[in-house]
Amino acid sequence: MKIMITGAAGQLARSLLKRGRSRDVLPFTSAELDIRDPIAVKRAITAVQPQIVINAAAYTAVDRAEEDESSAIAVNALGAQNIAEGVRAVGARMVQISTDFVFGGGHSSPIRPGEIPKPESAYGRSKFAGETAVSKILEPQSLLTLRTAWLYSSGPGNFVSTMIRLMQERSEVRVVADQVGTPTWSVTLADTVFELIDGGACGTHHVTDAGVASWYDFAVAIRDLSAERGMLDGEVRVVPISTADYPTPAKRPSYSVLDKTSLLATLGHGIPYWRDALGACLDERS
Repeated sequence: MKIMITGAAGQLARSLLKRGRSRDVLPFTSAELDIRDPIAVKRAITAVQPQIVINAAAYTAVDRAEEDESSAIAVNALGAQNIAEGVRAVGARMVQISTDFVFGGGHSSPIRPGEIPKPESAYGRSKFAGETAVSKILEPQSLLTLRTAWLYSSGPGNFVSTMIRLMQERSEVRVVADQVGTPTWSVTLADTVFELIDGGACGTHHVTDAGVASWYDFAVAIRDLSAERGMLDGEVRVVPISTADYPTPAKRPSYSVLDKTSLLATLGHGIPYWRDALGACLDERS
């Protein structure tokens, strides 16, 4: 099975490439393939003739998108649309990666895949527009949409790497405690993507690690597990604060735990608990 991956420099794509070493995978970075260019996208997909295209390319600057929504739309919506058009032209299947940000506030129990998205941020609107665009182009059996949340990896540019850096520099960090969701290791998502592809899955599913945490809980776990591995030199105090204490341009959902019932039924097995996955990520990092 020939698999084409866009956004190959991102943290999900890097995990896909590592976990898919034995597979026929063709990665394209944004420098190699600008998904905003419909002609370039169609040309690349036609040349590769993949059976699967995993769209891991995304505009993920959540706060910057509030002032530059058009750039987020260009990548997350129009870019996804261009890929779907190319996928349809060669009779392939597509995996579209989406986010918990397509849902707004007001939730207090895990959000099911079938619930109506009501994004409250520019980033969320752009990702939902991408979901909508590809679903209009591709037949249901040709499209697998996976929403994830709080994604991190052993590499740079995510919450885990930022926390470790700050904890190495400071004796105290302040972290929001009233936003609840589930951390997701990029390896969990990558392994799940391949398993669903192999099983011919379609439809919309939610993929995160198991369990529930606040950003504060996540930060405390990062501190404790990093210290166990000798990655921190001194004591670091993690101070819980409220969202009001740390205002951001983009509105974050206070509760974005995603319901994985349909995913678990499709897989036929469980998902790693988020703290265990974090420990494995830190082992890989160290």
